[in-house]
Amino acid sequence: MSDGCGHTVLGPESGTLASINYPQTSPNSTVCEWEIRVKPGQRVQLKFGDFDIDDSDSCHSSYLRVHNGIGPTRTEIGKYCGFGFQMDGLITSKSNEVTVQFMSGTHTSGRGFLAAYSTTDKSDLITCLDNASHFSEPEFNKYCPAGCVIPFADISGTIPHGYRDSSSLCMAGVHAGVVSNTLGGQINVVISKGIPYYEGSLANNVTSKVGPLSTSLFTFKTSGCYGTLGMESGVIPDSQITASSILEWSDQTGQVNIWKPENARLKRVGPPWAAFISDEHQWLQIDLNKEKRITGIITTGSTLAEYYYYVSAYRILYSDDAQKWTVYREPGMDKDKIFQGNTELYQEVRNNFIPPIIARFFRINPLKWHQKIAMKVELLGCQFSMGRAPKITMPPPPQNKNDDKNDDFGDDFIHSVKTSLQTDKTTFTPEIKNTTVTPSVTKDVALAAVLVPVLVMVFTTLILILVCAWHWRNRKKKTEGTYDLPYWDRAGWWKGMKQFLPTKSAEHEETPVRYSNSEISHLRPREVPTMLQTESAEYAQPLVGGIVGTLHQRSTFKPEEGKEASYADLDPYNSPIQEVYHAYAEPLPITGPEYATPIIMDMSSHPSTPLGIPSISTFKAAGNQAPPLVGTYNKLLSRTDSTSSAQALYDTPKGQPGPGAADELVYQVPQSMAHSTGSKDELS
Repeated sequence: MSDGCGHTVLGPESGTLASINYPQTSPNSTVCEWEIRVKPGQRVQLKFGDFDIDDSDSCHSSYLRVHNGIGPTRTEIGKYCGFGFQMDGLITSKSNEVTVQFMSGTHTSGRGFLAAYSTTDKSDLITCLDNASHFSEPEFNKYCPAGCVIPFADISGTIPHGYRDSSSLCMAGVHAGVVSNTLGGQINVVISKGIPYYEGSLANNVTSKVGPLSTSLFTFKTSGCYGTLGMESGVIPDSQITASSILEWSDQTGQVNIWKPENARLKRVGPPWAAFISDEHQWLQIDLNKEKRITGIITTGSTLAEYYYYVSAYRILYSDDAQKWTVYREPGMDKDKIFQGNTELYQEVRNNFIPPIIARFFRINPLKWHQKIAMKVELLGCQFSMGRAPKITMPPPPQNKNDDKNDDFGDDFIHSVKTSLQTDKTTFTPEIKNTTVTPSVTKDVALAAVLVPVLVMVFTTLILILVCAWHWRNRKKKTEGTYDLPYWDRAGWWKGMKQFLPTKSAEHEETPVRYSNSEISHLRPREVPTMLQTESAEYAQPLVGGIVGTLHQRSTFKPEEGKEASYADLDPYNSPIQEVYHAYAEPLPITGPEYATPIIMDMSSHPSTPLGIPSISTFKAAGNQAPPLVGTYNKLLSRTDSTSSAQALYDTPKGQPGPGAADELVYQVPQSMAHSTGSKDELS
């Protein structure tokens, strides 16, 4: 490197590099070289996020040159310059080593460049400048290089609400805790509708700003292992929270204040935990009772306005037995990971562990603080159900004479780490899977959550189909062999209506009336009451709606208008067709009585009926003589006149021939009263 180098993070698999002063114009006559190495057997790919180098002298004094290899044996891949130069595709090396050389001559403009690199197996590499608006897909996967926490990029929003679409994808990924700034990593982005307001927060050394309304936002898909582990809720009991020392003091009123370790619960009202002595050897310890997957930590200061105390930087140690402790380091790093803490006493600051920590005992070792060491915390993570990681142990830290620290987080920050706990450090990283890998248990639960509703819907659909088929089949059977008669002509309708009629006595039980061609042929016109030959009330209403075999053209339907009805004409019942039972009455049983029964309700139950009149509207002529029709009619008429009903109970003659004797007549009651007056005059 030389004086022309800007922002640079060179990781083992990916990184970011930029010219000095980017995105401002770089100074004249500066030069910088970056030597990039990845694992043997792999190759390097280079992608430019921005390129704006003066080309006024045709790349003679200002340019960017890329070489295969490092050192004297390197070979040139290409030389580039130009304002707003668009580099399509990737620049790929032939080996695992690449040299990038930037030369800035005399110029007056040009932002310089920003580029990202990774191994060639990361085909979806993007740069730190890419944001969600650059992609049209509603969901996509990209690879973020290391080093995307850059001072010239902004993000707005936080998790779980989401980030504004103008935010840098990779920088937001670091803030969300899904990728590491020193390692890079894969992100799974989901685009959704924007919200009116985006909150700001501090997480993983990235400050998210408050943002206004946007048309869309993005969030990240993760393993879901970011739940609280019980400090705030109280799942972790007080006895499992301990500390190196406890602050005790008396206020002006003489009351003793004890800031105990169990006070270090996030969002708990009241004082925090505070150390009696503020030095680098203090710690707050949490026993999780069993091994957990710890993916992050949230801290605040004292949260008491009159006590402006907070921790601005700390280390993390973990153990399985609370005897041998391991300092947390990022993979491939030979230095302890220093976490940025709070910048004031109220704000919640989150830091994530990538890869996560698998341990039972967890310690926070403050390295920088304001006035006094005081804090409240919450741990993030989930249950640990995967294979155990190798145990990495180290002896407890020795005592250190430093007892006073300020809250400046500058160049002396790393120095404070070097003078802190002198613990034995391991040279390898525990084989712990990243939080982006979902445990198999979660997959099984998700699979079951999908399959169970699907199976229920399938079985429900089959049952409904079977029920509908059974119902359709039954309806089809019921309708087979029936005529398309009106609903009110069907037997079912009449039988249903009968239950609402008054109950009749046993002697009045309705018996079907039989009509016969042979019987009608013996009747003489004079024996038929003239009242039956009037224009209306000549036909009885159907008693029941039985199944009719055939309704012939010559039936008992009312004659056509203008045609005088007379029994002197050709008998309409003399048909060559076999005896037909019409829809007006069912045939009588052979052995049953040959007395016609009332077609309609017996009127004898009416309260105005004279007591001298029999309650039966049908009679049989005794002896060999026919009954006096006129006298009978007069009696029946007087019975009908005594009622307020418009209906008369007259019988229609029905004769049966006998050898040497007069025909035996059976009478049926006509239904209409409207024409009875005229018939009476005629008979008399």
